[in-house]
Order: sequence, then C-alpha cells, then structure tokens
Amino acid sequence: MSWLAENLSNVLIAAGIGALIVDMVFFGFGTFILIFLGGSLLISGLAMLLGILPNTMDAALWSNAILTAILGVVLWKPLRRIQNKNGSKQITNDFASDPFVLQQDVDIQGLTEHMYSGVRWKLRSHQPLSKGTLVEVVKVEVGSLWVKAKEQ
Repeated sequence: MSWLAENLSNVLIAAGIGALIVDMVFFGFGTFILIFLGGSLLISGLAMLLGILPNTMDAALWSNAILTAILGVVLWKPLRRIQNKNGSKQITNDFASDPFVLQQDVDIQGLTEHMYSGVRWKLRSHQPLSKGTLVEVVKVEVGSLWVKAKEQ
C-alpha cells in the first residue's frame, strides 16, 4: 500500500492510458464512460505529478469523480454527433461491370429480367432503352441492375 501511495500519480496516468487503450482496441472508442474515466485518470495523474493536486487517495478519488462528470458533460454531445454521422456514399465495384446487349426493352418499371452470374436480375433504366442496345451497369440494388446505354 505504501508503494501505491508513493507512486499514485504514475499509477493514475498508467490506468488512464490503459482505459483509453482498452476502449480503443476492444470498443473502437464506442463506450464514452471509458473515454471520460481514462481522461480523468490521466488529468488527475498529471495534476498530481505537477504538484497541482496533493498526492493522496482522497484527492485522487474526488478529482476523478469530478473530472469524469465534467468530461461527460462537456464531451457528450460532440462525441455523440461524431458517432451518429451517417456516411452514405455510393460504392463502386467491378460487380456486373461487363456491358451486354438487351434482349428486351427496358424502362424504369423493371419488368425486364437478365440472367447474370446465376441470378435473375430485374433491369431498370431512367430512360427507356430498346431491344438490341449495348448497355452498362451504373448502379446495383438488391435484385435490380440499373443500366444505361453504353457510349461507344
């Protein structure tokens, strides 16, 4: 116990870094309480190391309780906003990238079907396309391939 009292600031700093590492590695900064606790442990340890706070267990407990609450109040909304960002971006890949010739007319309704890779896909297009047109896939949705006339 005397070793802990003598090295309290270093133990707090190590525990704070440990809590932040655990949160990052296992939870991907998803548990805010570990961020707040790790930050308060780190700040308290540094304050004790610099002589701002007394190097006692009471000071460590009270400073961590207060700092955890303050960090929670201050950082809650910014962290929540970062966590709730929805990044919906169009993903492009090589799936169904080969151009093909239409066997039937295609329009936006998706009544025409095309067999590709063992799956029967509904073909859709924003502009009506006639039978025999060379097309390329521009967008893939569940069960549907959106096509447009391929420019030659």
